[in-house]
Amino acid sequence: MITASQLRAGMAIKYEGQNYKVLAADYHSGQGKMGGVTHARLRNLSTATFWEHSFRSGLKLEEIQVDRYSLEFLYADAEQCCFLNPESYEQIEIGKSLMGPQAGFLLPGMRVSVEFVEGRTVEVLFPEYVEVRVVDTYPPIHQQQDSPFKPAMLENGVKIMVPLFVKTGDVIRVDLQAMKYMDRVKTDR
Repeated sequence: MITASQLRAGMAIKYEGQNYKVLAADYHSGQGKMGGVTHARLRNLSTATFWEHSFRSGLKLEEIQVDRYSLEFLYADAEQCCFLNPESYEQIEIGKSLMGPQAGFLLPGMRVSVEFVEGRTVEVLFPEYVEVRVVDTYPPIHQQQDSPFKPAMLENGVKIMVPLFVKTGDVIRVDLQAMKYMDRVKTDR
């Protein structure tokens, strides 16, 4: 058992019979006779809905163990991605719906951390950014346009907006949290 004032992002708790992953927690100390309070943003692990709640700082909550494993991506089909646990050689399938659009950036052999609560997958932790080659975009434009961006198709089939100076064949860095262009990678030619 932990108190609400000990909540931290990344933890999992059981509250009123439901399992939640703590996405953010801010503790605010009370003044005078007012007790402190912890404002938390939670994701229900059964329904995948988000919930914001304020807990009294002394409230006892049941902490649930979060297991994290480094898994190797093998392949994907229409709805599932298959990973290998290199320690046990167990293959684990995870739904693309749980991973979101970042699933398109998985490459065979890529390692990602996967979190489990009570044997159930709750989150796939992708790297902060990836480097990907542009396979199709308009030629570089050096004149003033209405928008400073143009669409580009990446080697993994994902479309994103890139600056006008990016050309086909360039390797770019993509922020996986925002799914946006970060910068162009300098390559030796």
